[in-house]
Parts: sequence; C-alpha cells; structure tokens
Amino acid sequence: MQRTILIVEDEPILREIMKDYFINEGFDVLEAGDGKEALSLFQEREVHLIILDIMLPELDGWSVCRRIRKSSNVPIIMLTARVDEDDTLLGFELGADDYVTKPYSPPILLARAKRLLDSRAVREPADDMSDRLESGGIAVHFPSRTVTVNGTNCNLTHTEFEILTVFMKNKGIVITREQLITKIWGYDFVGDERTINSHIRNLRHKLGDKSKCISTVVRSGYKFEDYV
Repeated sequence: MQRTILIVEDEPILREIMKDYFINEGFDVLEAGDGKEALSLFQEREVHLIILDIMLPELDGWSVCRRIRKSSNVPIIMLTARVDEDDTLLGFELGADDYVTKPYSPPILLARAKRLLDSRAVREPADDMSDRLESGGIAVHFPSRTVTVNGTNCNLTHTEFEILTVFMKNKGIVITREQLITKIWGYDFVGDERTINSHIRNLRHKLGDKSKCISTVVRSGYKFEDYV
C-alpha cells in the first residue's frame, strides 16, 4: 500500500525539495502552505505521517499539532528554524514524535520518517509475545495499535505507544532513559533526557490512576509494575 505524507511548509522551495525526495521513494505526497490548509487536507485524506513546520501563516504548527492530537495519533515530525530547547520540549508535550532543526539534510529527514512509519507497521510478535499484552488493567493490541485502560480506550501518540510497549514487555525491569531513546529513536537521536521526561509525563496523564504502574527509579530510569 502506498503511504501518504502530508508536508506542511510555507516556503515553496523547501516544500518542493521534500516532496521530490518522498515521491522518489514511492510515497504519495500532500502539500499545505499554511496551518488551516493542513487541517483541511488531514480531514479529507488518509495521512500516514505529517511533516509540520512550526512557523506557519494562518495557524502555527503548535496549534495544528494540538488539534490533530485531539483525534489522531498519526506520527508527526516538527520542523523549526528556532533552536530554543523549550520550543522543542513544547512540541513533544503537544504530541510530536520527532523534531528536526533547520537547516536539515533531506535524506536524514526521509530516514526518520521511514523509521517512524516502519515502527508502526504490524510486526510478527517477538519471542513468546502475542498480538495482545495486558498488565495491571492496561491492555495493548499490537495489530490495531490501540490501548485500553480498564476497558476504556486510551488515545496515545505514536511515541507514547512505543514507550508503553517497552515498559510492559520489560515489566519489573529498570529501563534507563538512554535505553528508551535507543529503542524508540535510535542512536542518531538529537535531544536530551528532558524529551523522554515530557513523553512520560504525557503518558502518565493519559493512563490516569494506572499511571502508578510507571515508577521513577532515582538516578536510574523507570520501571513498570502492576498496580491494582
């Protein structure tokens, strides 16, 4: 199945460069030059990943990301010419999955997009894992990438889903922040441990009472355990 990328960038030249790279790799590409057009396209078409610039006319990237996250966990890569660390953290707190600072290498951006998409693909269960994992009232269904908490649907972003899966597959084992970064983003991740903190804070909020399943181990990392 051909996968569709939505590129949201107000600079036509940059948008055209990205479009060419993705089309050459067999992707279908949708383009938007402002935030409102991006939301309109997202509502009209099936989109598998969004590349979203922050500084946009009509509606900025943060606002677009916030609105999309109300109804979808589609992977989002945010683009910015700003290097303020707080801006990066805000993007992650709003639900972005990755963050790329301009100027960037189009092949690297393409590789990051492919990694996000490939990690969403249905994979054969590893070892003795089935297509469903359940612990402490939290259930993960891998083929549909859905999560329920006490039987109620819990809408997680791509990265939140991946973090929860790592925790549940390693129940009772301390997972360091470095291990999480390697498992989810890979060795070429650009950022720091505060990024992980933001995603886990969002994940805990969405898990509600079951957030106590994820405990912080001081100076070590995190550990997932059943909580009744």
